[in-house]
Amino acid sequence: MKARILIAEDDTNIRLGLMTTLESEGYDVTAAGDGAQAIKLYPQAKYDLVILDIMMPGMSGYDVCKEIRAKDARVPVLFLSAKGEEIDKVVGLKLGADDYMTKPFGVHELLARVEALLRRSRVGGDAKAGGGEKLPATFKLGQAVVDRKKFTVTLGSGKSAVTESLTAREMKLAEIFAAHPGEVLTRDALLNAVWGVEYYGTTRTLDQHVAQLRKKVERKPEEPETILTMHGVGYRYEA
Repeated sequence: MKARILIAEDDTNIRLGLMTTLESEGYDVTAAGDGAQAIKLYPQAKYDLVILDIMMPGMSGYDVCKEIRAKDARVPVLFLSAKGEEIDKVVGLKLGADDYMTKPFGVHELLARVEALLRRSRVGGDAKAGGGEKLPATFKLGQAVVDRKKFTVTLGSGKSAVTESLTAREMKLAEIFAAHPGEVLTRDALLNAVWGVEYYGTTRTLDQHVAQLRKKVERKPEEPETILTMHGVGYRYEA
């Protein structure tokens, strides 16, 4: 079955180029000329990947991502940005972005990233790499309770309990940490398990995702007790 991809890009030439390239590789592509149109198109089909230009008139890629994440925590989101454009990656990660590409980009790089995102989003693809398949539907991560079916994490109990949504990347990190209590996991190992061996980004992306996960599972994220940093190496989960 063809993977379905939704593109939101206001530049006509880039939009048509993306469509032609992806369709030539066998993908089922739907394109929107702006963010508002993308929001209208998204509920009409089950998409496997969303590609969003960041700076679009009216409704930015960030706005579109926020709308999508409110309904779907799993679909991978790839942001496109113009060369030299200032990107707040922390904001993007908070909204659930999975990867970034800077224009202009090569066809081979685009296809490699798209394939990597699709491969990692397939059910079980990364859970096996991290041992997460052995975890129950709900599991504890420190003092927090993670629900794999709802993609949520709850910290605290009773009236003081706070439940937040997890992105696909945050869920995979949570699963890997929970499956390896007490072990020091290197940054490279985590990148390979969560992003895949063909990932083009840096360990900074991993660190930012871990920081966002900490805000949801730690009582004091600035003084973590559950996910500890092993300086120069990686991270360790203290059960």
